[in-house]
Amino acid sequence: MKFYFEGKSNATDSTTNGFLFLFVEEESWIKNSQLEGIPNYALVWNRGKDISIKIDNEPFLLEKNSVLPLMVNQHVEINDAQNLIIWEFNREFYCIVDHDKEVSCVGFLFYGMREQFLIRLSEEKSQKFDNLYDIFVDEYEEKDNIQGEMLRMLLKRLIIKVTRLAKKQYLEEDLRNDTKLDLIRAYNLLVELNYKKEHQVQFYAEMLHKSPKTLSNLFAKYNSQTPSKIIQHRILEEAKRLLKFTDKTTKEIAFELGFDNYSHFSKFFKRMTNLAPSFYREGLENSKNKSN
Repeated sequence: MKFYFEGKSNATDSTTNGFLFLFVEEESWIKNSQLEGIPNYALVWNRGKDISIKIDNEPFLLEKNSVLPLMVNQHVEINDAQNLIIWEFNREFYCIVDHDKEVSCVGFLFYGMREQFLIRLSEEKSQKFDNLYDIFVDEYEEKDNIQGEMLRMLLKRLIIKVTRLAKKQYLEEDLRNDTKLDLIRAYNLLVELNYKKEHQVQFYAEMLHKSPKTLSNLFAKYNSQTPSKIIQHRILEEAKRLLKFTDKTTKEIAFELGFDNYSHFSKFFKRMTNLAPSFYREGLENSKNKSN
Protein backbone atom coordinates (compact mmCIF):
# COMPACT_ATOMS: atom_id res chain seq x y z
CA MET A 1 0.00 0.00 0.00
CA LYS A 2 1.38 3.39 -0.97
CA PHE A 3 0.24 6.90 -0.04
CA TYR A 4 1.55 9.80 -2.07
CA PHE A 5 1.49 13.57 -1.77
CA GLU A 6 2.93 15.98 -4.32
CA GLY A 7 3.73 19.35 -2.82
CA LYS A 8 1.95 22.54 -3.80
CA SER A 9 2.86 26.12 -3.12
CA ASN A 10 0.20 27.87 -1.03
CA ALA A 11 0.88 31.14 -2.81
CA THR A 12 0.56 30.00 -6.40
CA ASP A 13 -0.84 26.46 -6.12
CA SER A 14 1.89 25.36 -8.50
CA THR A 15 3.92 22.21 -8.06
CA THR A 16 7.17 22.53 -6.13
CA ASN A 17 8.42 19.05 -7.08
CA GLY A 18 8.10 18.16 -3.41
CA PHE A 19 6.78 14.73 -2.47
CA LEU A 20 6.08 12.58 0.56
CA PHE A 21 5.53 8.86 0.14
CA LEU A 22 4.20 6.60 2.87
CA PHE A 23 4.82 2.91 2.13
CA VAL A 24 3.01 0.27 4.20
CA GLU A 25 3.36 -3.52 3.97
CA GLU A 26 5.12 -3.48 0.61
CA GLU A 27 6.58 -6.72 -0.76
CA SER A 28 9.88 -4.98 -1.41
CA TRP A 29 11.26 -1.45 -1.43
CA ILE A 30 14.24 0.25 -3.05
CA LYS A 31 15.49 3.69 -2.18
CA ASN A 32 17.54 5.07 -5.05
CA SER A 33 20.51 7.27 -4.30
CA GLN A 34 21.11 10.58 -6.04
CA LEU A 35 22.89 8.64 -8.78
CA GLU A 36 19.45 7.87 -10.22
CA GLY A 37 18.46 11.52 -10.08
CA ILE A 38 16.07 11.16 -7.14
CA PRO A 39 17.78 12.71 -4.09
CA ASN A 40 15.56 11.79 -1.16
CA TYR A 41 15.54 11.05 2.55
CA ALA A 42 13.68 8.25 4.32
CA LEU A 43 12.71 6.97 7.75
CA VAL A 44 12.14 3.21 7.92
CA TRP A 45 10.26 1.76 10.88
CA ASN A 46 10.46 -2.00 11.30
CA ARG A 47 7.44 -3.16 13.30
CA GLY A 48 8.16 -6.86 12.78
CA LYS A 49 11.02 -9.31 13.06
CA ASP A 50 14.72 -8.66 12.42
CA ILE A 51 15.46 -8.58 8.70
CA SER A 52 18.60 -8.33 6.61
CA ILE A 53 18.72 -5.45 4.14
CA LYS A 54 21.38 -3.91 1.93
CA ILE A 55 22.68 -0.35 2.27
CA ASP A 56 24.95 0.53 -0.65
CA ASN A 57 25.28 -3.19 -1.36
CA GLU A 58 26.50 -3.91 2.18
CA PRO A 59 24.42 -6.18 4.47
CA PHE A 60 22.76 -4.45 7.41
CA LEU A 61 20.58 -5.91 10.16
CA LEU A 62 17.37 -3.95 10.55
CA GLU A 63 16.29 -4.93 14.04
CA LYS A 64 12.68 -5.37 15.07
CA ASN A 65 10.97 -2.32 16.52
CA SER A 66 13.63 0.09 15.29
CA VAL A 67 13.77 3.18 13.09
CA LEU A 68 16.41 3.61 10.39
CA PRO A 69 17.10 7.15 9.06
CA LEU A 70 18.46 7.23 5.50
CA MET A 71 20.29 10.06 3.79
CA VAL A 72 20.01 11.24 0.21
CA ASN A 73 23.16 9.50 -0.97
CA GLN A 74 22.27 6.01 0.24
CA HIS A 75 21.00 3.23 -1.99
CA VAL A 76 18.89 0.74 -0.05
CA GLU A 77 17.34 -2.57 -1.09
CA ILE A 78 14.76 -4.34 1.09
CA ASN A 79 13.24 -7.59 -0.14
CA ASP A 80 11.07 -8.35 2.91
CA ALA A 81 9.20 -5.13 3.63
CA GLN A 82 5.81 -6.45 4.78
CA ASN A 83 6.32 -5.27 8.37
CA LEU A 84 7.78 -1.90 7.49
CA ILE A 85 6.37 1.61 7.49
CA ILE A 86 8.47 3.92 5.34
CA TRP A 87 8.32 7.69 5.01
CA GLU A 88 10.23 8.85 1.92
CA PHE A 89 10.52 12.54 1.07
CA ASN A 90 12.70 14.97 -0.81
CA ARG A 91 14.23 18.34 0.03
CA GLU A 92 11.57 20.24 -1.90
CA PHE A 93 8.84 18.86 0.34
CA TYR A 94 10.41 19.22 3.79
CA CYS A 95 13.70 21.08 3.63
CA ILE A 96 12.33 24.02 1.68
CA VAL A 97 10.77 25.14 4.97
CA ASP A 98 13.01 27.22 7.26
CA HIS A 99 13.26 24.63 10.03
CA ASP A 100 15.18 24.84 13.25
CA LYS A 101 18.57 23.32 12.47
CA GLU A 102 18.03 20.62 15.05
CA VAL A 103 15.24 18.97 13.06
CA SER A 104 16.10 20.04 9.53
CA CYS A 105 17.58 18.01 6.71
CA VAL A 106 20.98 19.12 8.01
CA GLY A 107 20.09 18.32 11.61
CA PHE A 108 21.51 15.78 14.02
CA LEU A 109 19.54 12.86 12.62
CA PHE A 110 21.09 13.13 9.16
CA TYR A 111 24.39 14.95 9.75
CA GLY A 112 25.07 14.69 13.48
CA MET A 113 27.36 11.68 13.14
CA ARG A 114 28.76 9.68 10.27
CA GLU A 115 27.87 6.27 11.66
CA GLN A 116 24.61 4.66 10.62
CA PHE A 117 21.92 5.38 13.18
CA LEU A 118 19.51 2.63 14.21
CA ILE A 119 17.05 3.87 16.83
CA ARG A 120 15.41 1.23 19.05
CA LEU A 121 11.85 1.73 20.27
CA SER A 122 10.36 0.58 23.56
CA GLU A 123 6.81 -0.79 23.58
CA GLU A 124 5.60 2.56 24.93
CA LYS A 125 7.38 4.52 22.19
CA SER A 126 6.17 2.07 19.58
CA GLN A 127 2.56 2.75 20.59
CA LYS A 128 3.13 6.48 20.18
CA PHE A 129 4.58 5.90 16.71
CA ASP A 130 1.49 3.83 15.89
CA ASN A 131 -0.71 6.73 16.91
CA LEU A 132 1.28 9.15 14.78
CA TYR A 133 1.13 6.79 11.83
CA ASP A 134 -2.70 6.67 12.13
CA ILE A 135 -2.80 10.46 11.97
CA PHE A 136 -0.65 10.38 8.80
CA VAL A 137 -3.08 7.95 7.16
CA ASP A 138 -6.08 10.08 8.12
CA GLU A 139 -4.42 13.19 6.68
CA TYR A 140 -3.65 11.47 3.38
CA GLU A 141 -7.40 11.04 2.93
CA GLU A 142 -7.90 14.82 3.10
CA LYS A 143 -7.67 16.59 -0.25
CA ASP A 144 -7.57 20.32 0.35
CA ASN A 145 -5.14 23.20 -0.05
CA ILE A 146 -3.69 22.86 3.46
CA GLN A 147 -2.97 19.14 3.30
CA GLY A 148 0.68 19.76 2.45
CA GLU A 149 1.22 21.97 5.49
CA MET A 150 -0.39 19.39 7.77
CA LEU A 151 1.77 16.58 6.37
CA ARG A 152 4.90 18.72 6.77
CA MET A 153 3.95 19.39 10.38
CA LEU A 154 3.43 15.67 11.02
CA LEU A 155 6.73 14.82 9.36
CA LYS A 156 8.49 17.40 11.52
CA ARG A 157 6.89 15.86 14.60
CA LEU A 158 8.12 12.44 13.52
CA ILE A 159 11.66 13.73 12.94
CA ILE A 160 11.68 15.44 16.35
CA LYS A 161 10.66 12.18 18.06
CA VAL A 162 13.32 10.15 16.25
CA THR A 163 15.98 12.83 16.86
CA ARG A 164 15.31 12.85 20.61
CA LEU A 165 15.60 9.07 20.79
CA ALA A 166 18.77 9.07 18.67
CA LYS A 167 20.44 11.59 20.98
CA LYS A 168 19.54 9.57 24.07
CA GLN A 169 20.85 6.37 22.53
CA TYR A 170 24.02 7.70 20.90
CA LEU A 171 25.19 10.56 23.12
CA GLU A 172 26.14 10.84 26.77
CA GLU A 173 23.66 12.96 28.72
CA ASP A 174 26.02 15.90 29.22
CA LEU A 175 26.64 16.12 25.46
CA ARG A 176 23.06 16.06 24.17
CA ASN A 177 22.47 19.79 24.36
CA ASP A 178 26.05 20.87 23.72
CA THR A 179 26.06 23.64 21.10
CA LYS A 180 29.28 22.21 19.70
CA LEU A 181 27.14 19.58 18.02
CA ASP A 182 26.31 22.32 15.52
CA LEU A 183 29.98 22.43 14.53
CA ILE A 184 30.03 18.69 13.88
CA ARG A 185 26.86 18.96 11.78
CA ALA A 186 28.36 21.89 9.86
CA TYR A 187 31.56 19.92 9.19
CA ASN A 188 29.65 16.85 7.97
CA LEU A 189 27.50 19.00 5.70
CA LEU A 190 30.54 20.79 4.25
CA VAL A 191 32.13 17.43 3.53
CA GLU A 192 28.96 16.30 1.78
CA LEU A 193 29.00 19.40 -0.41
CA ASN A 194 32.73 19.47 -1.20
CA TYR A 195 34.29 16.01 -0.83
CA LYS A 196 34.64 15.50 -4.58
CA LYS A 197 37.06 18.42 -4.80
CA GLU A 198 38.45 18.99 -1.32
CA HIS A 199 40.20 16.09 0.42
CA GLN A 200 42.10 17.93 3.17
CA VAL A 201 40.87 18.81 6.67
CA GLN A 202 42.57 22.20 6.37
CA PHE A 203 40.01 23.35 3.80
CA TYR A 204 37.05 22.55 6.05
CA ALA A 205 38.75 23.98 9.12
CA GLU A 206 39.24 27.30 7.34
CA MET A 207 35.61 27.30 6.20
CA LEU A 208 34.55 26.88 9.83
CA HIS A 209 37.15 29.34 11.14
CA LYS A 210 38.72 26.64 13.30
CA SER A 211 42.08 24.92 13.36
CA PRO A 212 42.41 21.26 12.28
CA LYS A 213 43.53 20.45 15.83
CA THR A 214 40.38 22.01 17.31
CA LEU A 215 38.23 19.90 15.01
CA SER A 216 40.17 16.74 15.88
CA ASN A 217 39.72 17.37 19.60
CA LEU A 218 36.01 18.03 19.15
CA PHE A 219 35.39 14.85 17.18
CA ALA A 220 37.40 12.83 19.70
CA LYS A 221 35.17 14.19 22.48
CA TYR A 222 32.07 12.90 20.73
CA ASN A 223 33.63 9.51 20.05
CA SER A 224 33.22 10.08 16.33
CA GLN A 225 35.53 9.35 13.43
CA THR A 226 38.42 11.74 12.96
CA PRO A 227 37.82 14.63 10.53
CA SER A 228 40.19 13.09 7.98
CA LYS A 229 38.50 9.67 8.24
CA ILE A 230 35.12 11.28 7.57
CA ILE A 231 36.43 12.71 4.30
CA GLN A 232 38.07 9.44 3.31
CA HIS A 233 35.03 7.31 4.08
CA ARG A 234 32.72 9.69 2.18
CA ILE A 235 34.96 9.46 -0.88
CA LEU A 236 35.06 5.68 -0.54
CA GLU A 237 31.27 5.43 -0.21
CA GLU A 238 30.82 7.37 -3.42
CA ALA A 239 33.50 5.40 -5.23
CA LYS A 240 31.73 2.16 -4.36
CA ARG A 241 28.38 3.56 -5.51
CA LEU A 242 29.80 4.72 -8.81
CA LEU A 243 31.50 1.38 -9.38
CA LYS A 244 28.28 -0.51 -8.67
CA PHE A 245 25.53 1.66 -10.08
CA THR A 246 27.16 3.32 -13.12
CA ASP A 247 29.07 2.25 -16.22
CA LYS A 248 31.74 4.91 -15.73
CA THR A 249 35.30 3.75 -16.14
CA THR A 250 37.56 3.66 -13.10
CA LYS A 251 39.53 6.56 -14.59
CA GLU A 252 36.37 8.64 -15.00
CA ILE A 253 35.43 7.88 -11.41
CA ALA A 254 38.89 8.87 -10.20
CA PHE A 255 38.66 12.29 -11.83
CA GLU A 256 35.05 12.79 -10.70
CA LEU A 257 36.18 12.26 -7.11
CA GLY A 258 38.94 14.82 -7.35
CA PHE A 259 42.04 12.68 -7.85
CA ASP A 260 44.73 14.13 -10.09
CA ASN A 261 45.36 10.77 -11.70
CA TYR A 262 44.06 7.23 -11.64
CA SER A 263 47.11 5.90 -9.81
CA HIS A 264 46.39 8.04 -6.74
CA PHE A 265 42.75 6.91 -6.71
CA SER A 266 43.70 3.26 -7.11
CA LYS A 267 46.16 3.44 -4.20
CA PHE A 268 43.57 5.17 -2.03
CA PHE A 269 40.86 2.61 -2.83
CA LYS A 270 43.20 -0.34 -2.28
CA ARG A 271 44.40 1.09 1.04
CA MET A 272 40.79 1.42 2.22
CA THR A 273 39.44 -1.90 0.91
CA ASN A 274 42.47 -4.11 0.12
CA LEU A 275 41.13 -4.31 -3.43
CA ALA A 276 41.89 -2.40 -6.61
CA PRO A 277 38.80 -0.60 -8.01
CA SER A 278 38.66 -2.91 -11.03
CA PHE A 279 38.74 -6.03 -8.83
CA TYR A 280 36.03 -4.58 -6.59
CA ARG A 281 33.74 -4.03 -9.60
CA GLU A 282 34.59 -7.47 -10.96
CA GLY A 283 33.59 -9.01 -7.63
CA LEU A 284 30.23 -7.20 -7.74
CA GLU A 285 29.57 -8.49 -11.24
CA ASN A 286 30.53 -12.07 -10.32
CA SER A 287 28.25 -11.95 -7.29
CA LYS A 288 25.37 -10.65 -9.40
CA ASN A 289 25.88 -13.40 -12.00
CA LYS A 290 25.85 -16.09 -9.30
CA SER A 291 22.62 -14.78 -7.80
CA ASN A 292 21.00 -14.85 -11.24
